[in-house]
Amino acid sequence: MISVESQVLQRHLPFFAEKSVLFAGSLNDDFPTRLTHSRSVQVVSSYYDYVRRIQSAVAAEFGIETTHRAEVIVYYWGKNKQESAFQLTQLLSLAAVGQEMLVIGENRSGVRSVEKMLQPLGNIHKIDSARRCGLYHFQLQNVPEFNLQRYWKSYQRADLAGLTLYSLPGVFSAAELDMGTALLLSGLNHSVRGRVLDLGCGVGVIGAYLKQQNPDIELVMSDIHAMALASANRTLQQNGLAGEVVASDVFSDLQGKFDLIISNPPFHDGVDTAYRAAQELIAQAKWFLTQGGELRIVANAFLPYPDLLDRAFGEHQVLAKNNKFKVYSVYA
Repeated sequence: MISVESQVLQRHLPFFAEKSVLFAGSLNDDFPTRLTHSRSVQVVSSYYDYVRRIQSAVAAEFGIETTHRAEVIVYYWGKNKQESAFQLTQLLSLAAVGQEMLVIGENRSGVRSVEKMLQPLGNIHKIDSARRCGLYHFQLQNVPEFNLQRYWKSYQRADLAGLTLYSLPGVFSAAELDMGTALLLSGLNHSVRGRVLDLGCGVGVIGAYLKQQNPDIELVMSDIHAMALASANRTLQQNGLAGEVVASDVFSDLQGKFDLIISNPPFHDGVDTAYRAAQELIAQAKWFLTQGGELRIVANAFLPYPDLLDRAFGEHQVLAKNNKFKVYSVYA
């Protein structure tokens, strides 16, 4: 099944015939594989789970930047306007005057703002509106300059013992420490030992804090989002901390066992709520924990994690809570 955005694009299949096509942005289905009359099709995505899933059927690249070019770029507008600006600028900085691009997005995701964003760079107009989506055609006139350094942001928190956190657009906790992570960190006042996994690391705040407070731990940090992985890497480097940063869809690319798996698992997918990652984390964690190892997560209090934890581990503890979040702990 394809997304509503791809259903709109499917109405325009003749546009892609005999052309090289590059897909980018927040696409998450197999629509690129359906362009059988295109001369070539490539996908670039900052989401590792999507690239893993589609790379056997179409040429796919994972990362925050690409060097690929094509006659037509198809960009799926995402939930974060700043991340879309980053990606669109990077893609168009490689293009020549006359480059054609289609931008598709759900109205509720704010796709209308692409007109104002791209107007200084060329001609843009809406060519279709269906499935509560907008489809825009853009032709490049003024090639933009892309400078990665301009997109980095950083912040410090007094309660994080002087850590400076670095982030690129679209990363969780990019601008400030979220309430859930703050609650999770507030309970880490005991020493931690052994091998530690910060799963879904975002900017790297949890893992970096643990490493700073417990220098002898072996730290691994993972995420599916390329922007998060780059952010976590820079957070570690700029704070003089050692750790391994791995692209992994939950446990897909992780090796060995851990004495502590700690996470503020995501439950938003685009503009919808999704639990797949958290469900897999809880269901599979016991296979990646040492004997007596701990899984500790923070989550919105309304989410049905207690049942999942009890099903996988037999019981759970609530270590901390406030009016929005709870910190759960289970042992292998």
